[in-house]
Amino acid sequence: MISRLIFALSLFVSAQPGQAADWQAIEANAKGQTIYFYAWGGSSTINQYIKRWAAIAQERHDVTVEHVKVDDISIAIQGIQTARRVGRSDQGSVDVMWINGENFARMKRDGLLGAPFVADLPSSSAINLAEPTIAADFSVSTDGLEAPWGRAQLVFIFDQARLAAPPKSMAALLDYAKDNIGRVTYPEPPNFHGTTFLKQVLWETTQYSDWLTEPYSEERFKPVTLPMWEYLDALHPNLWRNGREFPDSAEVMMDLFSDGILDIALSFNPNDASQRILDGRFAPSVRTYVHEIGTVGNTHFLAIPFNAQSRDAALVWINLLLSPEAQAEKANPSIWGDPTVIDVSRLGSADRTLFQTLDLGPATLTSQDRGIPLSEPHASWVEPLERAWKERYFGKAR
Repeated sequence: MISRLIFALSLFVSAQPGQAADWQAIEANAKGQTIYFYAWGGSSTINQYIKRWAAIAQERHDVTVEHVKVDDISIAIQGIQTARRVGRSDQGSVDVMWINGENFARMKRDGLLGAPFVADLPSSSAINLAEPTIAADFSVSTDGLEAPWGRAQLVFIFDQARLAAPPKSMAALLDYAKDNIGRVTYPEPPNFHGTTFLKQVLWETTQYSDWLTEPYSEERFKPVTLPMWEYLDALHPNLWRNGREFPDSAEVMMDLFSDGILDIALSFNPNDASQRILDGRFAPSVRTYVHEIGTVGNTHFLAIPFNAQSRDAALVWINLLLSPEAQAEKANPSIWGDPTVIDVSRLGSADRTLFQTLDLGPATLTSQDRGIPLSEPHASWVEPLERAWKERYFGKAR
């Protein structure tokens, strides 16, 4: 209770008088409103976290949050596009969306987002909005149109009881795969984790990394990706099932790893292995590592469509999710384990303690150990990359 009071007071003091008055008006208008929060519903852990904070939004702000569980947010985006075409500017069924870089780029391009809002949130004072992975999403400038919610970075997972020195580069991974046939694989693109693996190979092999942060160009595709294809051609015969079949998801890959079939797994959540140790799915000796060059990382975001019916309540909900209390709980591996977007150094001592006392678990690398993430390629590269992978290794998209 004391930390909540200190947090509220710090927001009031740090805000300009006009900003404080504007926010009070937003909170007053939000009372009694219902918002529809479209977010991936495939994780019971994440669903429970959203449910808990929806109850807190109801209790503290009289805002009702309905979590609309989706498998593919692009379907909701199609509805928003239709609303834009027919001129329905305030009758949308989506108030807040959890989106990735590809979908953000699409919505920004097509004018499907509302006015910039992030800098006006009281909670944003504790976030470094100029940080590269926050200022840009898949190399597309965010311009305050989406709020950072959590961080992600590719980590590799191994069991130190079985593997003393894991391979810390793509070149070393190829050598390891050749010496240990069938003990390595990666999820099948366009599964997100599989596509991220391809991006990592790209960064470690291409001579034209600068081009990856610019919009896709057909003329550039071959010179940028040729070394990646040469690498994968050499890697695949040595993979699990000789590269003729790939796990459908990171979850399947994790199961193969925990069953001792694979020596290395991967995740885009740096806390994933610690979570699995805590719930008994991984052995206590499991650890994570990153490549010497670094690994691909990004921030995931919350956005408000242009035609949200309950914009004030949407702002209140997002501001709550960015509060130190909500962010610290989300970062706890026993609850979710999603790294915070808050710059902890900006917090007062009471709120800083929320993060400093977190037990991130035995397998979680510190942010210093993970290093500066490699940038995501521009969103426009993703589809051509996935399509080319399918055509090269399966003859057609399947």
